[in-house]
Amino acid sequence: MRTHRIAALGGDGIGPEVVEAGLEALAVCAERDGSFALDVERFDWGSEYYRKHGLMMPADGADRLRGFDAILFGAVGAPGIPDHITLWGLRLSICQPLDQYANVRPTRILPGITSPLRAVSGPQLDWVIVRENSEGEYAGVGGRVHQGMAIETATDVSMMTRAGVARIMRFAFGLARSRPRKLLTVVTKSNAQRHAMVMWDEIAAEVATEFPDVTWDKMLVDAMTMRMVMRPQSIDTIVATNLHADILSDLAAALAGSIGIAPTANLNPERTAPSMFEPIHGSAFDIAGKGIANPIGTFWTCVMLLEHIGEKPAAARLMRAIERVTADKSLHTPDLGGRATTVQVTAAVCAALRAAND
Repeated sequence: MRTHRIAALGGDGIGPEVVEAGLEALAVCAERDGSFALDVERFDWGSEYYRKHGLMMPADGADRLRGFDAILFGAVGAPGIPDHITLWGLRLSICQPLDQYANVRPTRILPGITSPLRAVSGPQLDWVIVRENSEGEYAGVGGRVHQGMAIETATDVSMMTRAGVARIMRFAFGLARSRPRKLLTVVTKSNAQRHAMVMWDEIAAEVATEFPDVTWDKMLVDAMTMRMVMRPQSIDTIVATNLHADILSDLAAALAGSIGIAPTANLNPERTAPSMFEPIHGSAFDIAGKGIANPIGTFWTCVMLLEHIGEKPAAARLMRAIERVTADKSLHTPDLGGRATTVQVTAAVCAALRAAND
């Protein structure tokens, strides 16, 4: 029997709630499949750890994760601790050392969920957003000087390298090639950002020659927001910078019905280190502990995790279970306009997995 080592980091807010729901579903997936097992180790890193130790995770935290096959991550961010401390202290301190440079965010309208876009159905909104996850606007280059003085200065420098742009473009073109429509939109802002984003455009055109079967176009990020709303059916795969894709993927989740259903994979495509999988909804402290967090985003995230570790039949079975549950409006959590609880949705997904006859 195959055994996969999984690191589980609940993090902050609703993160521990949805990660435990995800682990419950993953256990049922392994039980139902019968050919693999999951060896799960939980880590208590996050804001409570910070309050005790002054760090979001141990200094060697990323290295301690290297021996795992995948990481399931909940959320980061807590009241009373500045967001840049929580983000850079945990999530980015894992993604960057483990070179998880491809952030992949699929979006589609699941059965039973209504998009806020008028007359848009599932087949008309089925996208994957590829986010460059290691440099760009979140490279961490910059600083502050003369703090508190009239001449105080702060900089955040967007850093793009030819190697970094080329590898995310090749990943995005390859992903687009694997999808039926073979269609890629490269998001840019090279009219105003005339150095790094012009290089981004040039490298996109160079890499495109390696993928003659992929149809691609280019769109300024502000125009892309309009296209996502007005012409969703014209889009399939998207590649954008760290900041641009961060924003566009939240818009995409809202257009699909709720940020609570949206998954993410932070991939190390070369598999030199483990990849990390997380729902994109954040810590949502306003509903933490109330038992109403939507676990669907985490379940879909677990689908991506299973695919990554090679358990594709189990991944497909979990996705079908998710769709059966979302089709039942009585199992919608408050973010979808329903009254179901995290526990009820989790139990329904696990029951659908156990009842599957495929």
